[in-house]
Amino acid sequence: MNCYIGQLATSCAYLLKISSPRQMAQKTVYYLPGAGGQLATGLGRSLMDRGFDVTGRETRGAFRSLPFEDQVQSVVEDLKTHFWHEQAQVICNSFGAYLFLQAQAQMPAFVGRVLLLSPIVGEFTSEETRTTFSPPRPHRLRDLAEAGQFNAPARCEIHVGGEDWQSIPANVEAFGRLTGIPVTVVPQGGHNLGKEYVGTLLDRWLIAAP
Repeated sequence: MNCYIGQLATSCAYLLKISSPRQMAQKTVYYLPGAGGQLATGLGRSLMDRGFDVTGRETRGAFRSLPFEDQVQSVVEDLKTHFWHEQAQVICNSFGAYLFLQAQAQMPAFVGRVLLLSPIVGEFTSEETRTTFSPPRPHRLRDLAEAGQFNAPARCEIHVGGEDWQSIPANVEAFGRLTGIPVTVVPQGGHNLGKEYVGTLLDRWLIAAP
């Protein structure tokens, strides 16, 4: 794959860094993929193709086997130690976004820019697929938002598919209204927003970076 994978030691596990194949990467993006996701494939690969280094947590293997509290604390430490500056760029997908939001619930409002794609914001049930998923702390984000105690980043945006039965757009929009985070609902979009939509979004969002 013509990329360099390095590891930065932290207290709980390893923060992975994957370098762009280009000689000079423009910036580094902190990326949290969905459950079982990797940094060097899918969206991470798209970031590298655009000349960015990708650093983050792969939600699989040793990191996934950690207690949920340790996973969240690892993200808190990553952000505070390596990305606590206004030029920082954070992109999170699905369960990775849930980890970020749970970490944000334990911190002051993050000072960098944040892009959340198809975020999990709590438990969900699908009658069509007969699937129910209840993540750890399923009501914490809603409770904090309703109490006005969620420290939302000032520069954050959410994109969710209009037909996403995992993120559930109505729940995401309600969370956005309570926290002041703008939410874009993609018509006919599922949990996977698709390469065309995400690619166009990345080009717009990354170019807008300071």
